[in-house]
Amino acid sequence: MAGTVFCTRLKKDLPGLEVPPFPGPRGQEIFESVSAEAWTAWQDLQTMLINEKHLNLRDKEARKFLNEERDKYLAGEEVDQAEGYIAPDQET
Repeated sequence: MAGTVFCTRLKKDLPGLEVPPFPGPRGQEIFESVSAEAWTAWQDLQTMLINEKHLNLRDKEARKFLNEERDKYLAGEEVDQAEGYIAPDQET
């Protein structure tokens, strides 16, 4: 069962992740300081960035871009958005 963490993104105590999202120190840091809710929101944003910007994850620069955007997002900073993107729940 996931414990509670003070989420660096949402600035409140929330249920944390079940396991670190990936191996290594950064994965452990995210596990200890990011809520499951914020991580799910990041995954949705990451998917949108990959699709709308046509990122090839085999490209080192694309992975670097996503890592930088992830770190900014989880820190509560502004992140890149795809120009003209309309979320499915906002379509008319």
